[in-house]
Amino acid sequence: MSAARPVPPRGPSKPPSPSSSVTRDVTHAPTTPSRLWQSHEPGSSPEDRRAAPPSRDATDDDEHYSPHAHPIHFETDGIHPRLSEAAPTAEDQKNTHVEAEIVEQDAFESHPDAHVRLLDSYNKHPACGHLDCEHGALSPRPRTHRSTMSWDDQYHFGGRPPANAEDGRAGNVGGIGAAISERLLNGGKRMSTTQWLAQRHGVKNQKQMYLTYYIPSFNWIRQYKWAYLKGDTIAALTMASFYIPMALSYADNLGHIPPINGLYSFVFNPFIYAILGSCPQMVVGPEAAGSLLVGSVVKSSVDIGHSGDDDGVMNARIAGVVTGMAGAVILVAGLARLGFLDSVLSRPFLRGFISAIGFVIIVDQLIPETGLQQRAKHAGGVDHGSSLDKLVFLVENVSHAHALTAGAAFGSFVIIMVCREVKRRLQPRYPSVAYIPDRFLVVVLSAVISWQFRWDERGVQILGNVESSTGSPFPFHWPFVPSHMKHVREAMSTAFLIAMLGFFESSVAAKSLGPGDGEGIQGMSLSPNRELVALGVANLVGGCFMALPAFGGYGRSKVNASTGGRTPMSSLLLSLITVICVLFLLPYFYYIPKAVLSSMISVVAYSLIEECPHDIKFFIQIRGFSELGLMVLIFAATILYSLPLGVALGVGFSILSVIRHSTKPRIQILGKVPGTTDQFENAEDNAQGLEFIEGCLIVKMPEPLTFANTGDLKNRLRRLELYGTTAAHPALPRVRAPEHNNNVIFDVHGVTGLDGSGTQVLAEIVEGYVKRGVRVFFCRVPGPRSSVFQMFERSGIVSRCGGPDHFVKSVDEALRMTELESLGSFYHDHPEEGGG
Repeated sequence: MSAARPVPPRGPSKPPSPSSSVTRDVTHAPTTPSRLWQSHEPGSSPEDRRAAPPSRDATDDDEHYSPHAHPIHFETDGIHPRLSEAAPTAEDQKNTHVEAEIVEQDAFESHPDAHVRLLDSYNKHPACGHLDCEHGALSPRPRTHRSTMSWDDQYHFGGRPPANAEDGRAGNVGGIGAAISERLLNGGKRMSTTQWLAQRHGVKNQKQMYLTYYIPSFNWIRQYKWAYLKGDTIAALTMASFYIPMALSYADNLGHIPPINGLYSFVFNPFIYAILGSCPQMVVGPEAAGSLLVGSVVKSSVDIGHSGDDDGVMNARIAGVVTGMAGAVILVAGLARLGFLDSVLSRPFLRGFISAIGFVIIVDQLIPETGLQQRAKHAGGVDHGSSLDKLVFLVENVSHAHALTAGAAFGSFVIIMVCREVKRRLQPRYPSVAYIPDRFLVVVLSAVISWQFRWDERGVQILGNVESSTGSPFPFHWPFVPSHMKHVREAMSTAFLIAMLGFFESSVAAKSLGPGDGEGIQGMSLSPNRELVALGVANLVGGCFMALPAFGGYGRSKVNASTGGRTPMSSLLLSLITVICVLFLLPYFYYIPKAVLSSMISVVAYSLIEECPHDIKFFIQIRGFSELGLMVLIFAATILYSLPLGVALGVGFSILSVIRHSTKPRIQILGKVPGTTDQFENAEDNAQGLEFIEGCLIVKMPEPLTFANTGDLKNRLRRLELYGTTAAHPALPRVRAPEHNNNVIFDVHGVTGLDGSGTQVLAEIVEGYVKRGVRVFFCRVPGPRSSVFQMFERSGIVSRCGGPDHFVKSVDEALRMTELESLGSFYHDHPEEGGG
């Protein structure tokens, strides 16, 4: 229900009496008025609000809410609401009266009568109805309404501290004294934005704020409830039944190290991540890709004579060096705030490389699944050869396969795949099927059958004694001793790739899971840099115990979330269960057939490949043939030659793609949309449907200007002058008339940053235009206090192009300036045409 529009007075409006109050009660307020004004009131500290007992929501007491309990007042313009207290004091009324007289005088000077308002409406913008609208060249910008609040009153609005102040009080009464006192209290240091906001909003314990942010365990432990323990325990038991056998498989079959070292990845890494990690439901552990890359380093060391196939102690130390280096790389990246690195590797590279790893793992596991390990060792280095060599070996020696071993392996593979598909189909209707530990049951059943029927005496290889080679259950060995420097040099590139792949997968898992559901831990925010630190510390500690690299896995974390895990306590319980296995349950692993463990790895490898057809179909659909070519190249190089070559090609092409993308200027030539006055679009997208302004070149710069993307800026602008597009080949003769470049208008709304190199290039461009007699205008430049405009002033760009008058708010205003200056130049050169 809308109020009636007020009728303007017929005669000249009488100014209000100076003695009357400007603010007035709104007598036609609705029964339940909006309470948006309540959010503007100064509130208590965040700690007090969190600790306060729950109160009734606004929706609960709407029926008891009185519109007159807090009368709403308006200023004379009738737009901006003013806050009022329920019972103002006499001093407040006096101050309000004085302020009202000032506001009243300003209002009278701004709007002397209603006729002025009617005349003002003639020039209002047709789109928004605002006077002097600040619409941009492509999209309107919202008008900023005047605020009657000072810095002392701006609670709950955030922002930065005043530029001329040390804190919120500076610039007001006692500003200089407040600034000096803050300098003394802060050790002579300027107050940061975070400190300023914390002080303004009443955050009482800033040290605790930072402590709970950088060590999240201090946050979630205080919120932990006994109600969470049941779900966390079930999730930990479920994950242990799935992934402890997988850890044994990864260590023995992929990493070529003692099986117990795979268990160490579930002892230390989940425990440390639960303390430092920022994703409550993510669980870290060894992965197939990282284990395979560790195995490639171990094999290389064996090939060059630094170790032997049966030297479990040295192979474990080599794996510890690789894991420790990967952890160190990630930790340094986190401390250097390089969390954006997960975007460096392109999706085609990752998909091609991960699919190739899946294929390599399947081919590698075919040899132990068929019982041909001993024959492969004596077949001229096939065990350390490429996947193509192993395929040829399998084809030539399939007649020598061990029947019982192959039956156990492929039978286990079929059972696990069938259970996987059945659970996938039933889980939407029966979520509890996720609790069924099918892989654990397969391992236990195969171990019982192997023990009962003495498979080890019939040629089936079993896991045997699972124990530490040093005799200690958790041996400590610092990986970066001088005697291991030769392994460090060999493993540098592989460790870097393990770090990048692991962080990328962890980042995908963390972003998918988020900071937890609404019923779990609250107040934990995801941070790529903190994730790097948590994963780096976890793997650095794991390397000291010669464990496999461990990162967050999406599948493992989804199992944790779907089986009741809500907090990092599930990771702590998983570590505890693994410690119990290492101390007390290792003898029961003796009869587990290695072929069954290999079949479990083959299931994981299949899951790495199964998403590849979807990506291929998608890239064909969008005609992304360059991405398809990169996928095929990496896949072929990894399979036909080796993992290091696939890594080198993938990382190299990804880095080149990033460099090419970041150094290419994205300037555009703009044309006016027909039938509009201030709407402009990229002329290269719709050259036939836009109007071009005679004598003007309108150039849009949609990105910050830095040393990276300004190196070729002059050449790109030159192409716009000659051809009207940046896509034309430089060999083409000039097709754009020179007179169309007499005025150059730069729309720099997207230039939110400007470094020294970019400023220098832009200054040289402006100077070149001015020397040629070309008028230069800038529109939609950030405000005078912004760093961009200050760089313009310091470099002389403002003075070179004609002063502040050449810096306007919109492209349309710049076009009007070009017409005015063109007319002024014409009459200056032809005074007889001026009629005077």
